[in-house]
Amino acid sequence: MQDKYSEEMSALLAGNLSGSMSRRDVLKRASALGLSASMISYLVRSNGTAAQDATPVPDPTAGRTIVVPQGLRTDLGGTRISAVLADPTDPNGPFLEAAIAKFGEATGITVEFIRGETSATDRLQSYRQQWAGQSGADVYQIDVIWPGVVAEHAVNLLPTLQDLASQHFEAIVANNTVDGALVGMPWFTDAGLLFYRTDLLEKYGLQPPTTWAELTMAAQTIQDGERGANPSFNGFVWQGNVYEGLTCNGLEWQVSNGGGFIVEADGTVSVNNPQAIAAFDRARGWVNTISPEGVTTFQEPDSFNIWIAGNAAFIRNWPYVWAASQAPESPIVGKVGVSPLPKGDGEGARNADTLGGWQLMVSKYSKNQEAGIEFVKYMCSPELETAFAVERSMLPTIASVYDAPEVAAASEFIPRLKDVFQGGAVARPSSVTGEQYPEISAIYYTELNQVLTGAKSGADAAAMMESQIKEALAGSDL
Repeated sequence: MQDKYSEEMSALLAGNLSGSMSRRDVLKRASALGLSASMISYLVRSNGTAAQDATPVPDPTAGRTIVVPQGLRTDLGGTRISAVLADPTDPNGPFLEAAIAKFGEATGITVEFIRGETSATDRLQSYRQQWAGQSGADVYQIDVIWPGVVAEHAVNLLPTLQDLASQHFEAIVANNTVDGALVGMPWFTDAGLLFYRTDLLEKYGLQPPTTWAELTMAAQTIQDGERGANPSFNGFVWQGNVYEGLTCNGLEWQVSNGGGFIVEADGTVSVNNPQAIAAFDRARGWVNTISPEGVTTFQEPDSFNIWIAGNAAFIRNWPYVWAASQAPESPIVGKVGVSPLPKGDGEGARNADTLGGWQLMVSKYSKNQEAGIEFVKYMCSPELETAFAVERSMLPTIASVYDAPEVAAASEFIPRLKDVFQGGAVARPSSVTGEQYPEISAIYYTELNQVLTGAKSGADAAAMMESQIKEALAGSDL
């Protein structure tokens, strides 16, 4: 799952540079993520360099920047709850432990920190097994595409936490709302972005592209110029394999061209229209021109490996690419820019960056729902999101946190993304389609890959998508 990959990649980079991960663990996780041999070699060489080179600070312990929010309840002291959060190898663990300890000191509520499965698929399966027995933890970390699946097991947070919800990005709150119930409070987020080589744009007298047509032209110009010295150079790399990541890419192409959201809020299927078809055919035109022929088999590691080696002018990927590109031994350090993904040229064209990220939900089977809600209120507060961004570089889901001076001081990259989440972020149609989402996504990315390989036209694939998605939704409440 692409957003989980992004989270794991960010955790690997942070843990490696901080020295909180051993070289053995770095090798194991880097291999599992499919990184190239050169990138793995770089990671091993740089293991712990940030910790070695960092300027000493008075209090280097995890959670040092946490400010406990005002107004937490103190009448629930003595209550014990459990929360399934990070996986066993997540470097964010010490921060979360510190946050939980401060919550306990402020409220008197004891929180048992349970590590969840590393695989998002395995984790959801584990959750569902617990809910089938109406048991399990009180609070759960849930993926951005799970709200429609977990809604029947979740407490509606809106009546109690409406004021907090109003501070979070509207697109994410909408994604987490099912039949009027807020089933998960946004905690940290992710989005597809365009990264580009600033040195090469300057070399060829180009500006960062704002439309797909401009990107196509710029990628071709740079590729033509660089291929003489570097035959392996590509204009634009992305993710075209038959998997969830292609749904993310395709949704961005489709929405940015005014072609709809695959399934609309009212259940209308919106894939078989001129704008969507044009977007699909345009992407097909990139294959074996500005993008390598093998891009139709690429997942995140494949495109990332080309990019980090200095063999691409543009890449569509997740925010972890920024940190990797700025690593001291990266061949492209200091040569990378970032922007929202380009717009199309169809009617209703706009920026569109697919959302990733995680939320916190309270189980309706919890015997201590009020304490669970208070914990979610704390963890998803502006104060905690600020500390999470400063100490762990996690992307906030609250607009005001992007403006916090301490966040800008810790990362000049994070404040740049505020406009993405306020204006360009789009959610996959998981909330409206519920249990059918995995099947619908599989239909979408399978047919879209057929377009990219040249096996089908955009029009034929769009018609097949529409027919199959409608069939999958037949008999549901949509």
